[in-house]
Amino acid sequence: GRRKGNGQTWHRPGPPMIEEIASRHVARVKHPLSQGVRAGDYVFVAGQTAVLPDGTVVTGDFEAEVRAVLDNVRHVVNEAGGSLRDVCKVTVFLGNTVLFEPMNRVYEEYFAPPYPARSTVLAPLSDPDLRIEIEAVAYIPAGGQSRQRTQ
Repeated sequence: GRRKGNGQTWHRPGPPMIEEIASRHVARVKHPLSQGVRAGDYVFVAGQTAVLPDGTVVTGDFEAEVRAVLDNVRHVVNEAGGSLRDVCKVTVFLGNTVLFEPMNRVYEEYFAPPYPARSTVLAPLSDPDLRIEIEAVAYIPAGGQSRQRTQ
């Protein structure tokens, strides 16, 4: 359990607080991380890159890379019972500022108003072939209905 400020330990009743979310449509990685986790009514999607389920890295066409990344985000959110309409926060990591506008063009194909809150960070990525990584947070009430299952 956790310790309260007075040194007492308390436990929450019910199922485990954190549940792993994994989609067979997203490549497995060798690193110690989950594709996503559910914590209550929120689903946290780990940073997704342009890697296909068979391990192939999408390179060359940047817009194809962005689509591969957003498809991976969608697959994890779908596995949790939601859709991209349930995404409330997105963080985009870009390898270069010139990629901002092309990323936005593709992003608008996947998200509609009201858009999720979003931060975009210029950052070197873990693989030199990768130019974009996206993580997301979705609100998907456990056992409830998502806002829309079609996205």
